[in-house]
Formats: sequence, structure tokens, C-alpha cells
Amino acid sequence: MTDDKNKLGYQDRSRVSGDEEYEVGYFASKFGLSIPQVRELIAKHGNDRDTLEREAKALKGR
Repeated sequence: MTDDKNKLGYQDRSRVSGDEEYEVGYFASKFGLSIPQVRELIAKHGNDRDTLEREAKALKGR
């Protein structure tokens, strides 16, 4: 699933595309995680941004 840069609506922003390096990198730096950790979160919890942010905060807090 690639990120469609022509899609600028809410639906696109509510997901994190694991196939796009810049999205994974941004998410990793935002929460102080590594790229493999973010990819593992996406594999385990899906690509819903709210869920991933909640799980990233929990992971960082450990």
C-alpha cells in the first residue's frame, strides 16, 4: 500500500504507511523509536495512526 501524495484528505492522514520511508522515519523520530520498532508496531497493530501513537507512547514508557 503506497502513499498517494494526491490524497490530502483526513483518511490519508489517519494512517501511517509502512511502505513509505519518510513516514516511518518521521514517526520513529517523533516518538524516539527505531525504524525496526515502528515497523514492528505497524505489523502488530495495523496502520491506524491513533492506535500506533498510543502503542508508541506505551513502548517508549517501558
